[in-house]
Amino acid sequence: MLTTLYESFWDTKYWIAPGNTWADLEDSDGIIYPHPKDLLAAIPLTFVITIIRYGIERMIGLPLSRAFGVRNPIRIKATPNPILESFFQTQKKNPEKYELNQLASQCSLSVRQVERWFRRRRNQERPLISKKFSEACWRFLFYSCSFFGGFLIFCNETWFSQPETVWNGYPKQPLKTTLYWWFLLELSFYLSLLLTLTLDVKRKDFMGQVIHHFATITLISFAYCANFVNVGALVLLLHDVSDVFLEVYKMLSYAQWKQAREAIFILFTLVFLVTRLILFPIKVLYTTYYVAHQRKSYFFGYYFSITLLMVLQGLNIFWSSLILKMVRKFLAEGQVTNDVRSDLEEEDMSDEQLTVKLIQ
Repeated sequence: MLTTLYESFWDTKYWIAPGNTWADLEDSDGIIYPHPKDLLAAIPLTFVITIIRYGIERMIGLPLSRAFGVRNPIRIKATPNPILESFFQTQKKNPEKYELNQLASQCSLSVRQVERWFRRRRNQERPLISKKFSEACWRFLFYSCSFFGGFLIFCNETWFSQPETVWNGYPKQPLKTTLYWWFLLELSFYLSLLLTLTLDVKRKDFMGQVIHHFATITLISFAYCANFVNVGALVLLLHDVSDVFLEVYKMLSYAQWKQAREAIFILFTLVFLVTRLILFPIKVLYTTYYVAHQRKSYFFGYYFSITLLMVLQGLNIFWSSLILKMVRKFLAEGQVTNDVRSDLEEEDMSDEQLTVKLIQ
């Protein structure tokens, strides 16, 4: 039963261009091709990368955050209160005004005291700035190594200057060892991000991150299995370069290096918009459509890959809207505001300030 399902799933008419079979991609005479079983190595490597990540965050990220002058806010812990804690855990973390009044009556406290309790309790659950900095530091190191490693690979190819050449000889394109390790590391990295997503700093685009990680993992896996490795490498290169600048911007933001942060923000915005909204559609989406149209290589794997690439482009457009929102604020206020996805610390206001807020 399982064997039949397996063979039906990997039927060549679904995954390989017409006129070819899996037998054409068998290793021979020292020529190696991608095989789905190769990706099993990503499972143990995911845990290795996760361990390396936490080691880097502790041994490099935290000391570097102190060197950059990152300071965690002083937080006053909320006084233990079973009634308020129960409401916080089971109902709302930010109650409405009428709920504050009811809770104040139940606890024999003033409304101001109850609101202050919830503010302090919410702050207790927010990640420390040093943790945010350490996470950004880890991602910066990975994306930097991935991009520059990929850049060295592309220096010996014509895939960027002549993107249509990524399809030369398809599907009989031998697998280069460097590309195998690049795909394996990228796949393991995104699997590790998915594995630790609930433990990482949660941002407003949480669902976008989940969709992005699943789409990226699926795209990398499919590109490798169907021997779309060359075009997949082009996708990785165009996406990793902007992520390098993004993580630098985050680290500078957490360190409050305003002038450097603004310079990097401008550079990041330009790189992101050019690579994701211009180069990616031209060099990947259009090329993939054009080559398939010329060769009449329409099959399920082609439509599946186009769908995944369009999902990825949809996420690029979504994130571009967030970036442009920050650009608009930058032009209006003359400085970069906090990352629109950040979970901001709430100030422990005075009673007078709270009174004004409640009245408004």
